[in-house]
Amino acid sequence: MHVKVKKETIQEKLSKIQNIVEKKGIMPVLNHFLMEAEENSSYILATDLETAVKQPLEIEVFSPGKICIPARKFYEIVKELDDEIELKVMENWLLIQSGRTNYRLATLSADEFPVWPQIGQSTKIRLSRDFLLTAIDKTLYAAGEADARYALNGLLFHFKNLNDFRVVGTDGHRLALFKASLEGIGSVDEKKVILSKKSLAELKKFIADSEEVVFEIGKTHVMFKMDSIVFLTRMIEGSYPDYEIVIPKHNDKVAIVDKKLMISSLKRVSVISKERQNAVKMDFLEDLVIISSSDPELGEAKDELTIDYQSNPIQIGFNARYLIEALSEISSDRAKITLSEPDKAVYITDGEDKGLYKYESIVMPLRL
Repeated sequence: MHVKVKKETIQEKLSKIQNIVEKKGIMPVLNHFLMEAEENSSYILATDLETAVKQPLEIEVFSPGKICIPARKFYEIVKELDDEIELKVMENWLLIQSGRTNYRLATLSADEFPVWPQIGQSTKIRLSRDFLLTAIDKTLYAAGEADARYALNGLLFHFKNLNDFRVVGTDGHRLALFKASLEGIGSVDEKKVILSKKSLAELKKFIADSEEVVFEIGKTHVMFKMDSIVFLTRMIEGSYPDYEIVIPKHNDKVAIVDKKLMISSLKRVSVISKERQNAVKMDFLEDLVIISSSDPELGEAKDELTIDYQSNPIQIGFNARYLIEALSEISSDRAKITLSEPDKAVYITDGEDKGLYKYESIVMPLRL
């Protein structure tokens, strides 16, 4: 293989795969990406066996070929080079030249790289870039981090019926739900797909440059096609909790709050709260909420905020971070918070109807 490539062309693509390639592992080839150079079709491919991405590469090809290149070290080298980079494979070495700078980097055979999974028979759904990004952004924060119930470490994509599309994230303490209509996608049988939090965070890097995304659902994998970029990830096996039964239907206490003022107040008061629970106490009174926190070793904090609240007084505790993250995804200036009892789930949504979609969040209170 002998090629020439522009620095900015390959540097941007390498930056996007750094979190996909394995840093450490029992398979050294997973620390590498596969580069294949052909006259009319060149690309780089990276995988950690759960997620794989294939990106086209604009290069000048003098001699075709393919090779596995150490992803992190090659990226570090490219960042330090001049604009034009010449790459040549000699036996198991990659010779890198840019101006008067030369490197020789150890490589692995392309034959060692994992085979790209075949998705098989699939269901294809077309989504706009902004629609998919919004659905992920408004739910990803609520997914679990390292929950023993592995399904909670991802998002549920629920194609409930024709034109009813939902994305759900929950860690058992809070829940975020995105609901929207998918007009014009045709007939789709009900499908539930759970995708990992990590893979979706990586997917977001590739969605940004494409107007439309083809969401292709196979038996064990899901493929996202964005122009000439292909992103494939394995589904999480297992059943997702019945998210609909935890959404409160009869909360009788309603507060309308200024989203930004509420978030600022929570941040100020939670400075004094205990770090592990990040606990704050909220006293809802007529047209007022008093937010307070205390730590015997640090002290106390209290803040007052004018709100629209006409129901009976209630005192309730929260993890401030959970409440801040739920409020941050509200699209309008005002948020609607409904409550019932100090130990019952709290429901949060936009104060004004957004029309295109609906965002709902549930936060479980803390014991005071």
